Amino acid sequence: MTDIDADLVSQKIREEIARRRLSRQQLADMAKISLSTLEKALTGKRAFTLSTVIRIEEALSTSLRGKNTGVPAGMEGSGELAPFYLGSYSHEGIKWIEGQYLTIRPSFSNPDDVYSYIITIRWNDDASYLEFAETSREDANFEQTGRVSMPNLSGHIYLVTNDNGQYRLMVLGRPTIDGTLFGLLTTLQVGHGSQLVPVSSPVALVKYNRMAGAAIGSVKPGMPHYDSYRSLIDSALAKDYVRFHS
Repeated sequence: MTDIDADLVSQKIREEIARRRLSRQQLADMAKISLSTLEKALTGKRAFTLSTVIRIEEALSTSLRGKNTGVPAGMEGSGELAPFYLGSYSHEGIKWIEGQYLTIRPSFSNPDDVYSYIITIRWNDDASYLEFAETSREDANFEQTGRVSMPNLSGHIYLVTNDNGQYRLMVLGRPTIDGTLFGLLTTLQVGHGSQLVPVSSPVALVKYNRMAGAAIGSVKPGMPHYDSYRSLIDSALAKDYVRFHS
């Protein structure tokens, strides 16, 4: 590999480590290489071998030697068109959804409370698809990032996280006239000890620039914004954006 290639690979590895909140030891274990090999390659003391790069790419499920698409070769998007497995949508046709959203759902730990945080949806120029990222969560360790699927067949919007095969899914309907998105969140709730329990809840995404002075985090009954937040959650069910069957 050339020096330029090595610099590019090192930069992308550091970005992936930061984005996924991995330690270098964790990445070395995932790639089945020694920590010493990884450290020396990242610091330029030893050149990356093709074998090492391939192992790291397989561990991260992403390309380090070209566009950082995060999908297998042949499945990337092309310029302004998303890949087929995300719905083949065009950037021009979905610009309306880009931006910051206040995300509101019931609190999993206390159903009477409401929980809110920020989701940013933006176009990834390199990979040619919409991606999303969560911020401003009280439980920052559980902030999610992922891809946005918008197939014409269902007319719904899917925010999908795939973390080493562990999925989290948000299914949203088409926006209301004011741009609000209602839908369903399906994820895992942390239970006792290391127990993880599947859980679903209604969710509402409101354009952040419409929510002046929005409250972030846990919002309890009687606090400012609680009534408006609870009303949005209730609307998801009352207006048939979401249904629960037992």
